[in-house]
Amino acid sequence: MTAKVLLITTVPWPSAGRLAGAFAATGCVVDALLPADHPASRSRYFERVYAYRPLGGVSSFLDAAEQSHSDAVLALDDRATALLLQARERAPVHIAALIGRSLGCTENYAQLMSRNGFIEAARQADIRTPLTCSIENENDLEGAIRQIGFPAVLKADGTWGGDGVAVVHDRNEALLAWRRLSKPPSLLRSLARALRRSDAHFLRSALDAQAPAVSMQQFIAGRPATTSFACWQGKLLAANHLETLAAQEANGPASVLRRLESEEMEQAAARLAAHFGLSGLHGLDYVRDGQGRAHLIEINPRSPQTSYLSFGAGHDLVSALAARVDGHARPPRPRVAGDVVALFPQEWMRDPASPYLTSAFHDVPWDDPVLIRAWMESQQARPALEKWRAFMASAQQGASFAAQS
Repeated sequence: MTAKVLLITTVPWPSAGRLAGAFAATGCVVDALLPADHPASRSRYFERVYAYRPLGGVSSFLDAAEQSHSDAVLALDDRATALLLQARERAPVHIAALIGRSLGCTENYAQLMSRNGFIEAARQADIRTPLTCSIENENDLEGAIRQIGFPAVLKADGTWGGDGVAVVHDRNEALLAWRRLSKPPSLLRSLARALRRSDAHFLRSALDAQAPAVSMQQFIAGRPATTSFACWQGKLLAANHLETLAAQEANGPASVLRRLESEEMEQAAARLAAHFGLSGLHGLDYVRDGQGRAHLIEINPRSPQTSYLSFGAGHDLVSALAARVDGHARPPRPRVAGDVVALFPQEWMRDPASPYLTSAFHDVPWDDPVLIRAWMESQQARPALEKWRAFMASAQQGASFAAQS
């Protein structure tokens, strides 16, 4: 029987539509649990799309899981992973088993999703990591400053995409950042964010505000890098290692990446998959210093944005995982052209005039034109459209001036 995969996301990231196409290319049937306004909901590769309810996330997942009869479920953002862990506590036996089979050893996720706890586990696995300290109060902060020095990075648990991260250069900056990151969001701020971003999750934050755990980490100068990997019951199946050439914003997600070979990053993925007993798709974030050494800074306990890319045998995460889900071996999907990839729509949204859009492999999903149109019409694309129109107007004026000259 062909495997059926249920994708779950609570945020409007592009990976949902791209993963749907990737799994469909392996012969899998794909369902999704998506927010109502998610552009990927129009993708041709979903057999069925279920409505995700921000104020009833667990129940919306349980409803979808009952109807989908999927063989595996994949979380595409950190909140979705937390949702699955919460749902497992309330789920009937067969759905709890589905979650456990899909995530691996769920009892290890508490440490996995703690920034400080994860780094400690990585150190125990003999993986190079920056010095990291848990900060519970101002006395802890003073001790961490003495150990780590400046510059340093303060990070709040439960955040992603560059949010909840502050690079600090002196004691005053560190103290102000810690006070900001360690406080639960105020009722007024949560309501304002809910209205501004049209995201009901912030309403839940307003009603159930909790202070996040905060850690301080040694700052490593260098270039960001990432590993996307597939694993099953603690065994590494396939991995891709990439360094960031361009990002949408400081400390934010990459928009252009270059594939690289790294034995130490490969070994780190294998050790961590085994240590935590992981299944599914996951990501690791690094900084590579001037000597090319990779310093592991955190894990993404969910499918990263690059997991749908195929770089050939041993580097096709989707085909490798699908083979374990249903027990049927699959050849790798066709390799992307080249080792430098400009992600769509991320790089176009960052800079509509980016030279990477023509010099790199621009992974536009030409096989899913409805998905392209949905992204171009989405609210997230509006700033990029304005920049693109301004760029085109400037180019036309320049061409007209040149013709007249």
